[in-house]
Amino acid sequence: MKVNLREDVLKDHNVVAKLNREIFKKNNTLVINLMSSPGAGKTTLLEETVKYLVNKFTIAVIEGDLATDRDAQRLRLLGIKTVQINTVGGCHLDARMIAKIIPEFDLNQIDILFIENIGNLVCPSGYDLGQDYKVVVLSVPEGNDKIPKYPVMFRRTDITIINKIDLLPYVSFSIEEAKKDLAAINPQAQLLELSAQTGEGIEDWIKWINDAYLQCVKP
Repeated sequence: MKVNLREDVLKDHNVVAKLNREIFKKNNTLVINLMSSPGAGKTTLLEETVKYLVNKFTIAVIEGDLATDRDAQRLRLLGIKTVQINTVGGCHLDARMIAKIIPEFDLNQIDILFIENIGNLVCPSGYDLGQDYKVVVLSVPEGNDKIPKYPVMFRRTDITIINKIDLLPYVSFSIEEAKKDLAAINPQAQLLELSAQTGEGIEDWIKWINDAYLQCVKP
């Protein structure tokens, strides 16, 4: 028996992603899909981002994990509307999951919606959730091999954040090599260097979000 693999197996998901995007656009809600490997610092980065932006924007979060709501609890402590999605073993979020919980948000009152995806450098890269931007976080302790070893993830993102730069003196990681590897597979992608723990460099990330929001709400 032959199986024709030319048809897009993600077609239905992409249709739902398009509908999600239309809903977000209608409400002028900027949506950022945040991806990384486990432990890269997505939640800490979100916590610090919220602290910088909460007085200017109304922010909400969709938190994706295989199990538990520990990260969601951390964000709720900041007074942020956070809805948990547990995939119970699934390695990524998809557009259908997002669509199911959109009604839990009053998007008309939300300026920025962050989607913290499952910690994984493979599966999340292939799924459009209806977001405006895909952002990948790479932490310096992971080493310089991640960009060339997982090119699909970095090729499909709008911006790459190098996190935990406060650890550069203690690990073997080259920012210049990361820039070179990223430019080779995704010349259009931006690269930011920061430490979510110390706050070093986070102003550039905040500026990027502000600029992205202004672009999002243009008529």
